[in-house]
Parts: sequence; structure tokens; C-alpha cells
Amino acid sequence: MAPGLTETPGLRGPLAAPPLKSDAGFNKENLIGYKIEKERELQGTETIAPVTYPNYLPVWDNETERYPPLEPFEHYDHGKDADPTFPDLLTEQVEVDELTPFIGSEIHGVQLSQLSDKAKDQLALYVAKRRVVVFRDQDFASRPIQEVVDYAGYFGRHHIHQTSGAPKGFPEIHLVFRGADDRTGQNFLEQRTNTITWHSDVTFEKQPPERPSCTSSTAQRPAATPSSPTWYTRTSACRPPSSSVNASLNGGGIARRDPIQSEHPIVRTHPVTGEKALYVNPQFTRYIVGYKKEESDYLLKFLYSHIALSQDTQVRVRWRAGTVVVWDNRVACHSAVFDWEDGQRRHLARLTPQAEAPFETPYEA
Repeated sequence: MAPGLTETPGLRGPLAAPPLKSDAGFNKENLIGYKIEKERELQGTETIAPVTYPNYLPVWDNETERYPPLEPFEHYDHGKDADPTFPDLLTEQVEVDELTPFIGSEIHGVQLSQLSDKAKDQLALYVAKRRVVVFRDQDFASRPIQEVVDYAGYFGRHHIHQTSGAPKGFPEIHLVFRGADDRTGQNFLEQRTNTITWHSDVTFEKQPPERPSCTSSTAQRPAATPSSPTWYTRTSACRPPSSSVNASLNGGGIARRDPIQSEHPIVRTHPVTGEKALYVNPQFTRYIVGYKKEESDYLLKFLYSHIALSQDTQVRVRWRAGTVVVWDNRVACHSAVFDWEDGQRRHLARLTPQAEAPFETPYEA
């Protein structure tokens, strides 16, 4: 059955694995070894204001620290404990705006940092059902970083990204950063005709992240021109293909990039809702186990096209300062979008609790 994933070092441990967060390089969402002009960010420029949250500036300060391979662990999904009527999360003063019928809700009147454990459980279930949930005017960026890390740790073991910059002393936080007057977006587009790269975060791991995969916007961008990432629900993706195609997908597996090989089902089952979701993406998937290369390439090309063209199951969210987006990484994939060219700073922080190993329940026509 299923395929393989890329090797990502995890929790702190003895010197025994590839170095973390020390190599220079570039990818679309983040710069590896990005040279931060700290004084420029602190003072601002003629057109860009000083950074609002200097304690969230990325550093790559652990070049001598090494991380062992991630150890298996037993994950418990708090959504299983939630009251499905959401009385502690969606109280009387809360307003909910469903952004599309299939995916995406924007909730007003909730301060995430103040939620009780019961409300957090309900948040877990609500996000599993709506896939992507947006909260505005949140205060995480102004609170002590350790408090924010502890908050996300309620939902699962922290994943430590192997290459991204992080706030000094907090490798659990994955930062996406573009500094003042940065032009790397334009550089990316010199090599590509568009910036869409659908993926779910670090699905190469044996136990990839769950919801919340909580992304907090600390960006300062004019309200009229925010960067707007896009999410796509893969649960609906299992519906349009014919029953014969669906039957062929269930029970198969996909391989993700070297040097680690992690086998995951093409279609995975959500542990709380029981929904099935297509679990492939062009950024990490390598091949379908049991298929010849030409067969695997043919089917994956069809699935990637299906994802890209299914705008009826997509939602686009506009960033503003203080925005937090919580999504279920198991059933929703996303793509960053370069939709600005004016050198505005882009500054996002992500906390990424890990979850269970992907599994699949028997196929039912």
C-alpha cells in the first residue's frame, strides 16, 4: 500500500540527526537562512512602518543544535470530547459568517486566548466540520510567546519545522517572513507563471499535523490590499470522481520525497467526523505505490488538476493584522499567493500540533 514522505527532524534531543534550520536556500512560502536586516525592520523605511512585533522576527540561531528523528506518539483528538452544539464556543454574542457552503467560516466575538478547555474542544470539532475558520482582532501576537506555544500544545505535540526561521528561543513557531521592500516574490515569478502550490503542511511526516495548524497574522498590510491565501477542502474532492475512480483510489498509497519514506493512504479518514478526504498534493506526493511510473504520473496529474479546478470547494481569506486562521490540515490544503508587488512586509506565525498517522477505513460505494 502507501508511499513515502520526506524526513523532518523533530523534538530536541542528543546530537544525532541532520542539522536543523541552518542551511541557506529558498522556497516560495519562506526563505531558508533569510538574512534579516534587523535595524531596517526595527526602524522601517520611507514607505514601510517599523515592524510591530520585533520579538517575532525570525532567527536561525541553532546551527549547532541537532534533532533526532521524530518518535511515534499516541495522539488524542480533543474534538471527540466536544459538545456538537458548541455552547462554550458559539455563545449568544458570537456571529458566524459562512464564507462558502463547503468550506470556511468567519467568527466574530470570540477571543481565542480566553477559551476554556471545553471551548477549545469545541473549536477542534468546529474546525473539523468547517475545515477553515477565521478569527479577527486576536491578541496572540501581543501575549507572551510561551503562553501562545502552551495554548497550541493543548491540541497536540508541537512540530518543529526543519528549515524555517523562528522567534529566538521558540523553534516550535514556524515563521513566514518577507521584510520591508522585499522583492523575492517577483524573483519567484521570473521562474513561474503563477504562485499556486497546493499542499498540506509537512505531510511527509509519519504523523502529519492536525487542526488547528493555527496561523496567526502579525502582518502590517493596508486593509484594502491584504495578501489572500487560498484553502481547498479535500473531503468534497472525493465526491465528484466516478465511483470506479474512487474505488481505485481507496486502498492505494502515495510516496513523499526522499530521504524519508512515509507511506500514507491516497484517501484518509478523519478520526472525529469519519469523512474521507483526498490526501495528495503536488508539493510532497511522489508516486502511487503499486503503480508503474507512467500510471502513477497519469493518475496524479488528474488528481492535481481536479484540486486546482475545483473552485466550488475553495475559499480565499484576506489577511489583516490580528487575523488568526485555524484549519484542519487533514482535510484542507492551501496555497500562499503572491498578490502584491509593492514591497509590503509579510509576517506570519504558525503553530503546528501533530496528530495521528493517516489511516483509511474500508471503501463504501
